[in-house]
Amino acid sequence: MPPAQPADTRLALDLALTVRHDGHGGIADDLAGPEGLAAWIRGHADDLPDTAGHLPDAGDLAAVRDVRAAVRALFAHSVRPGEPSPADAARLLPVPEALDRLNTAAARTPTVPVLRWTPDAGPVSDRRAAPGAGDLAAALAQAAIAFLTGPDRHRLRACHAPRCVRYFLKDHPRQEWCQPSCGNRARVARHHERHRQPAT
Repeated sequence: MPPAQPADTRLALDLALTVRHDGHGGIADDLAGPEGLAAWIRGHADDLPDTAGHLPDAGDLAAVRDVRAAVRALFAHSVRPGEPSPADAARLLPVPEALDRLNTAAARTPTVPVLRWTPDAGPVSDRRAAPGAGDLAAALAQAAIAFLTGPDRHRLRACHAPRCVRYFLKDHPRQEWCQPSCGNRARVARHHERHRQPAT
């Protein structure tokens, strides 16, 4: 069983995964409108506590989509020399632009260190938005920066099963796909390719 992911890792991965295969050969965007972003925020309320009851507008959506574009570009850069997700291959931001977008978004909210100390563990510090200074895009950018500079980044991979556009964390040495169904599709595709009759 894979270890529990830190909040920053979950947020960065889940933001990237709002671009997905639509099941019909195309790409779906879970953040196509403010209502999609509102649903995504509700699904991540535990990791985004300052957003309870937040109703995002078009400005919030544009800012989060900018952060997502930067995150996916940096994920693609991170998995090199492997190929990026097929959803990104033709439309990646240049790395310097992606870095600038992420850093600019992260800087919109000042952070403060917060100390946690539970009875069964030693002290741990996090950085959180200063009280009253919450900004969704900034929180997501800061989570992405924490993920990209943390140890989980080295396990990041792009799934190359047919019709998959996801990034995932590799949990064991032989893992090649994000989920078993992708592995099944890849094996079926390889089987069909090997047994395809040459055209006459």
